[in-house]
Amino acid sequence: MPVIRIDDATDPRLADYRDLTDVALRRVLEPAGGLYIAESAKVIARAHAAGHHARSFLVQEKWLPDVVDLAGDAPVFVVSDEVAEQVTGYAVHRGALAAMHRPRPAPVSEVVADARLVLVLEDIVDHTNVGAAFRAAAGLGADAVLVSERCADPLYRRSVRVSMGTVFQVPWTRLPAWSEAAPMLRDAGLHLAALALAEGAVPLDEFAAARPDRVALLMGTEGDGLSRRALAVADTVVTIPMAGGVDSLNVAAAAAVSLWALR
Repeated sequence: MPVIRIDDATDPRLADYRDLTDVALRRVLEPAGGLYIAESAKVIARAHAAGHHARSFLVQEKWLPDVVDLAGDAPVFVVSDEVAEQVTGYAVHRGALAAMHRPRPAPVSEVVADARLVLVLEDIVDHTNVGAAFRAAAGLGADAVLVSERCADPLYRRSVRVSMGTVFQVPWTRLPAWSEAAPMLRDAGLHLAALALAEGAVPLDEFAAARPDRVALLMGTEGDGLSRRALAVADTVVTIPMAGGVDSLNVAAAAAVSLWALR
């Protein structure tokens, strides 16, 4: 574990950590260079346990002991609080950062091969909701998560942090367009259940009482919900009965309720 102390924020060795603000990272679905940033020793440890490998670490002196057992041969760049903030663009106060090599996406067929319950996230652009949905999936028994081509990156640092690192526990990959994805999921034996506010939708408790053996639960965007294409390919449209004049839940909360009912 080479430990390298750096006091110059412009040092080219820190390039992987430059401009990590939410605004900068939201410009692209997935960062260039095949990397993602893991934040905090707990999250890095979960990534490491999942078989992911670090290219380097960025820590302040006080966090150095946290990465001793995780670094392996990767260099550990030790900087002051001021340099860390200058490089990343924000106050780094959650511990170590690691630039991790992004694993190659697995084929959809492989991810859902033995799954009884799959969570599908369509075009959800809020990274907090993506992370919360993954946390629900991990905690409530989903066997896999599939994300659409335009869904926010589950390995974006806020998604990872909100998920508490559970994005590394649940197998996941990206889905192609519905014209290709729907037959792919049906061929795998999955019943497509779309969660939506729609005329004639089946209440969640009724669907859960007689649920098909294998279910893919489709969740849509925070504002508009599922696309017409997603609703068109669904085998069943399901809704969560609400009270108090509230028409729906936040997408991550709705995912948690639905996964619990279908577990």
